[in-house]
Amino acid sequence: MKSTKKIIGSLLLVIVVVGGYLYLDSLLFDGVKPQEVTGQDFKASYFASAETEKQPAVILVGGGAWGDYWGQELAKAGFVGLSLPYCQEEGLPALPEEIPLEYFEKAAGWLSQQPEVDPENILVMGASRNAELALVVASYFPDLVHGAIAYSPSSVSWSNTVLPYNSDQVKPSWTYRSQAVPFIPMEKFQGGEAEMVQPLPYWVSGFSNEAIVHRAAIPVEKVSGPIILFSGIADQVWPSARMADMIEGRAKSSGFKFDLENIQFQNAGHLISGNPNSPSTQRQGTMTINGKQHTFEFGGTEAGDLKAQKKSAAKVLELLTKMRYE
Repeated sequence: MKSTKKIIGSLLLVIVVVGGYLYLDSLLFDGVKPQEVTGQDFKASYFASAETEKQPAVILVGGGAWGDYWGQELAKAGFVGLSLPYCQEEGLPALPEEIPLEYFEKAAGWLSQQPEVDPENILVMGASRNAELALVVASYFPDLVHGAIAYSPSSVSWSNTVLPYNSDQVKPSWTYRSQAVPFIPMEKFQGGEAEMVQPLPYWVSGFSNEAIVHRAAIPVEKVSGPIILFSGIADQVWPSARMADMIEGRAKSSGFKFDLENIQFQNAGHLISGNPNSPSTQRQGTMTINGKQHTFEFGGTEAGDLKAQKKSAAKVLELLTKMRYE
């Protein structure tokens, strides 16, 4: 009898503790908890408040903590966010190579059918290589996606081998209908003996063959809505400002009929898409090449990055608000 009472007492204690935690969590949490999307041919977290109806939505390419942060921010502002990982998670490809664009097409199609979403105002957003992918998705599916927001963007598609941990065989990063999205083939990045490496010259070397660059250029003129490009002039990871200029040049020469803003920030580096309310003090990144760990500079300054984060976040919400009332 005593043991039974102890068990019941322990269970009641657990219930009280868990209940108290959930209650406090509900009081302290001021965001919008995501809905995990299941039973579809993609994996995502869906952010929308209960009051939202027919509002602009953003597909957050890459998902993860970055996608969840932006999903929260969008939902709190009355918009919709879909945090969409595509590799390196359970049930998804192990490496970012030969990723079928149909995956994003299905996600955009599902998103367009949600009652909280205005299907004519779906954008796609990404940072760095995910900005490359965001621009590719927007250009391939103009009937589903109506604009792109690209942080530290790329003007071209690159091969899988630009990331040291990928396979040694050169492959397309993206495919569509089992065919490669045209790309710049690159030798794998090498670290050498020095602890500090400089990725910027590596990426710049990819622009040496004009014919290959032309073939691999993302057809941004096919995007069916506004494009915003954010880049840091002091980016030391890759030439994002230069590539943003290339994107703008291609759009203008092709008669792109929608708004395109090429916003470049002084003293800002590669990390300009993060949370301005919780700025990172990290100025260097790490990568492991052939078993050896190397460091590299992101570029810019803390103050420069923070200014870029604040201004760009405000610009994103400004664009969505404009779309809401058009």
